[in-house]
Amino acid sequence: MAPRTPAKAAASTDKQDTKPLNRSVKAMPPRPKDYTSHGITDNDIFLLPGSDFQLLGLLTLLAFGGFASKYIKGRFFMDVHPPLAKLLLTLAGWLAGFDGDFDFKDIGKDYLEPGVPYVAMRMLPAVMGVLTIPTIFLTLKAAGCRTMTATLGAGMLIFENGLITQSRLILLDSPLIIFTAFTALAWTCFTNQHEQGPSKAFDASWWFWLVATGLGLGATVSVKWVGLFTIAWVGSLTVVQLWVLLGDTKTVTPRLWFKHFLARVFCLIIVPVTFYMALFAIHFVCLVNPGEGDGFMSSEFQATLNSKAMVDVPVDVMMGSRVSIRHHNTHGGYLHSHNHMYPGGSKQQQITLYPHKDENNVWLVENQTQPLDVAGEEIKGVKAWDADPQPVKDGSLVRLYHMVSDRRLHSHDVRPPVSEADWQNEVSAYGYEGFEGDANDLFRVEIIKSMSDGPKAKENLRTIETKFKLVHIMTGCSLFSHKVKLPDWGFEQQEVTCAKQGTLPNSIWYVEQNEHPSLGQDAEKVNYKNPGFFGKFWELQKVMWTTNAGLVESHAWDSRPPSWPGLRRGINFWGKDNRQIYLLGNPVIWWSSTIGIAIYCLFKGLSVLRWQRGFQDYDNVNFKRFDYEIGMTVLGWAFHYFPFFLMQRQLFLHHYLPALYFAIMAVCQIYDFGMSRIEGPFGFRDTPTIGRSGVVLFLAASIAAFTMYAPLTYGNPWTQSACQSVKLFDTWDFDCNQFHTSLDQYNTPSPSGNAQQTSAPAVPEVNVASQPAPQEHVTSQAPPQQEAQAKKEEKVEYRDEDGNLLDEQQVADLSGKVSFQTKYETRTRVVDAMGNEVNEGPAGGADGGYAPPHPDVERLPSTGKDQNEDDGREYPATASPEDDVGKEKSVNSGDKGKPKPASEGLEATARDEL
Repeated sequence: MAPRTPAKAAASTDKQDTKPLNRSVKAMPPRPKDYTSHGITDNDIFLLPGSDFQLLGLLTLLAFGGFASKYIKGRFFMDVHPPLAKLLLTLAGWLAGFDGDFDFKDIGKDYLEPGVPYVAMRMLPAVMGVLTIPTIFLTLKAAGCRTMTATLGAGMLIFENGLITQSRLILLDSPLIIFTAFTALAWTCFTNQHEQGPSKAFDASWWFWLVATGLGLGATVSVKWVGLFTIAWVGSLTVVQLWVLLGDTKTVTPRLWFKHFLARVFCLIIVPVTFYMALFAIHFVCLVNPGEGDGFMSSEFQATLNSKAMVDVPVDVMMGSRVSIRHHNTHGGYLHSHNHMYPGGSKQQQITLYPHKDENNVWLVENQTQPLDVAGEEIKGVKAWDADPQPVKDGSLVRLYHMVSDRRLHSHDVRPPVSEADWQNEVSAYGYEGFEGDANDLFRVEIIKSMSDGPKAKENLRTIETKFKLVHIMTGCSLFSHKVKLPDWGFEQQEVTCAKQGTLPNSIWYVEQNEHPSLGQDAEKVNYKNPGFFGKFWELQKVMWTTNAGLVESHAWDSRPPSWPGLRRGINFWGKDNRQIYLLGNPVIWWSSTIGIAIYCLFKGLSVLRWQRGFQDYDNVNFKRFDYEIGMTVLGWAFHYFPFFLMQRQLFLHHYLPALYFAIMAVCQIYDFGMSRIEGPFGFRDTPTIGRSGVVLFLAASIAAFTMYAPLTYGNPWTQSACQSVKLFDTWDFDCNQFHTSLDQYNTPSPSGNAQQTSAPAVPEVNVASQPAPQEHVTSQAPPQQEAQAKKEEKVEYRDEDGNLLDEQQVADLSGKVSFQTKYETRTRVVDAMGNEVNEGPAGGADGGYAPPHPDVERLPSTGKDQNEDDGREYPATASPEDDVGKEKSVNSGDKGKPKPASEGLEATARDEL
């Protein structure tokens, strides 16, 4: 096909939208002799008529973060998502004057008093949400749809409640969707250029859209790893293009094919990877100070952060060296002891793993026997090895003397305090000053040669370079630690045991700090190797992957992929003052898009059957274009939906939003073919008024549904009766009782004022097939005039993981097969003598809870460090990425009466802050 001139292309586009097409099957264009697609037209969006851009502007006008504080403060944090969206939110806050002193940890915190520029920060996701409107309009035009169809797609996005809810809050989904949409636009435009054949290959427009696709892929995956699904979509279609090119033996030579191949490699692989890595380079430049996330990283990584860098230390560990010993696994805590005893077992002094530098981490390495003086007499005391140090070698028998408490590391055949397994023994600190110790203090140094760095480190114990085990002589167990934490009496520090069958990574240790009086300034020194950008980058990717995969605990509002296309359940974001924000899609738009996907799947199945039976359907150009164009969009939906079935981690309705975008595009394309491009018995193609009327009617229905659920989208006043009238399913678990019975009541101030937001903390959930719903404890807290009629009762309802209510028989059948645990918050209600619920304003009272933290609000476990570093103090709680720990246990002067380890004294850590 000969390319049309720009003037002719514009005129043709205008004509397509104003007059019916008179083409018939007999008048179909001839099949091209090269790789040009049969029936393709030039849909260059830069050549759209002015009327389309005017309409686009009107539609756009109609449509019309906890990470920021850490970036501004430069504190390193670890998150399961890449940094692009967080950097953009930070930039918006910084430009608006945000100083980083607000943490955004809890939903409903007051933004006004701290002066948080939340309007500017919310403006960014809002603007990105608005930009999806022109993006889908242009994408549909680039796909060959008529203006009325592009308007339909834009209107569906404008009135989609779920997308609006996500765009109004400081969340990551709005940036994810706009970059996904931009990638789809760029790829559709490139595909249109490519399908026009050799005449358009490698021209400016061809390169522009290919590079834009690569940038879009890089941006999408830099927001969330869900962008990998977008990469898979583009990658699969790229393979199809290269396969078609390979079959064109007349115009595509091997040299030209490799030129196509290399162009795609550069634009669709190198450009996205470079973009992605550049974002992490910015991420590392911004985060140069220690923060709550550094505990997830290796010691080498932490050493690159300000105030975490370590001065060079002597490399040779001698008898008499004062050392700190770190665990190789579980994020490198220090072997630690403090002057508090185990409540059970031997009741000797506790040994723990502590994540921060502290004087209670210091141990003196003693030989199994005391050294002799010139007269052959034993030199007594712990400083006996100061004058004539001897190196610690592989196989040396040593004792570890705790410098602060004058006790030695000790183990015996007593079960540990938490892990009461027969293969684990308790480890304690035992003795007193002047006590010579006993045989249970002896450990053998076993160097792990395969993990030690350098030939010397494989023979002698060397700081940082040598990885070793400490094997207890009397019992044969190895010093061991794992992610099990001690209870409050152990300050939630990590348990240390002596394991007879401990896994190798958890039994490996190394020396970090090393001092000896006889090692002068000229002694050989060592320090952590700087991992460099690529080392830090790769380590962070692995930690992100592990942490993301470890988010398998349940959440009060999670849901599984089978429930998403049918909009079976939403997410409760916020509730306060008899209002509520609940993520729920527009049913009209959501279900129609799902029907569109089903229509194409049915079409594809029938077409394959007919093809197998010898029918020549694909000789019809409209049939072929329908299959390819809509198939490309449905493939995008499939890549953004089906991979979630393979994930065991917690999932939510908002994970379906990128797939919803493709589903909306697909239903619009189907409508366009049905009304404008396919000849039918009802003459739709020849009567454009019918198509326009269908768009108007559908958008009217969408607007009506949007209006019905707008109070949940915007947190507007609503009544209980209006709420109940539109609650179509029991699985839509927004609470209508939270609203007033009349809109007039919203004009009356609540007796409690604006006391508290009704949001509850995240509730851990177990992976079982069925779990109980909220327990409703019904009490007699009714107003005085109703108290006489109120009665006290207790009711427990059980729901499965999709929120479906289970009857008594179903619960009985599941008994013993699953573990029933309370998944949702406990709610208190009042009923009268007739069993009717009595409204008391905010459901659950002032302290009631409805909205656990949104899953994208920062919820990573703490690594034990308080974020207020100005007091110079560090805290004893530890955690791992796999632990769902949202609390930090700080010990301060106000904790009177509570045991306090010596490591919590200010003098113990002040030197580490200098």
